[in-house]
Amino acid sequence: MDAPAPAPGAQPPPARRNPVGAHVPVAGRGLVGTGLAYARRVGAEAVQVFVANPRGWATPAGDPAQDAAFRDACAEQGIPAYVHAPYLINFGSDNAATRERSAVSLRHSLLRAHAIGARGVVVHTGSAVGAAADGGSRYAEAMAQVRADVRPLLDELDRLGADAPWLLLEPTAGQGSSLCSRLEQLAEYADALDRHPLVGVCLDTCHAFAAGHDLAAPGGVKEALDVLVAAVGPGRLRLIHANDSKDVAGARKDRHANIGAGRIGAEPFGELFRHPATSGVPLVVETPDRHPDREGGGHAADIACLKALRELPPGA
Repeated sequence: MDAPAPAPGAQPPPARRNPVGAHVPVAGRGLVGTGLAYARRVGAEAVQVFVANPRGWATPAGDPAQDAAFRDACAEQGIPAYVHAPYLINFGSDNAATRERSAVSLRHSLLRAHAIGARGVVVHTGSAVGAAADGGSRYAEAMAQVRADVRPLLDELDRLGADAPWLLLEPTAGQGSSLCSRLEQLAEYADALDRHPLVGVCLDTCHAFAAGHDLAAPGGVKEALDVLVAAVGPGRLRLIHANDSKDVAGARKDRHANIGAGRIGAEPFGELFRHPATSGVPLVVETPDRHPDREGGGHAADIACLKALRELPPGA
């Protein structure tokens, strides 16, 4: 069933301090028929979608009518939307073809995000694949490639106007030769992009935990968020991927768990809502969505848990 039409003259619901939602599927009946229907079923107040195969290089065109329907429904219902770019993108690769495809793929995600009214596009910060000619690290060379390849895309965003989506850098869990996994490393990454006004951050709690930020420790969430703000400045945290972790802090493994069912635990997620840096920032879960009793039960339970934590008074 498609999203219901609003009553004539209806206004979107007031903005919440932190909308809570999920990455939603869109295969089958598309952005509205599948994506927003799923969002309603699990109680999502924010959504994240793929606009291309996340594990491929294809750049499918959108359906203008469906794009408009999704954009209008999100605006009418006060649902902030985000796009996650494909996983293959890596501007730190030593393979020129991979970098060229990465630019084409990210441009596609940015343009599709603009078409559907999404607020930002999440992209993994990548890794320095390959070895330098002297056998050492390719980090400096890879960061130079990030600047050379991504900076022109930001110039293109400028030409889209005031409703251009943000480019949201998502630090990784620290596997391999990561260019950015520790939150303090965001400073150099942002510098490489001239701290462009549309460069923001997507914080994945599982990734940060895996990279060694112990969110489960007393004060761990505040410390991590303080590091993030010190690295990129205020106002650049635009989205949070709220995921528990199956592995211990510092494991450098990206294995998501349902909220409260992993090594982070539920309580630290409550602290996310009370830090000044997260004011107005949506949280979306990318947790396992299977449930023994009903489809989407995992996401529904995680969203309900986060909403309950959102309502706790400071110090609770």
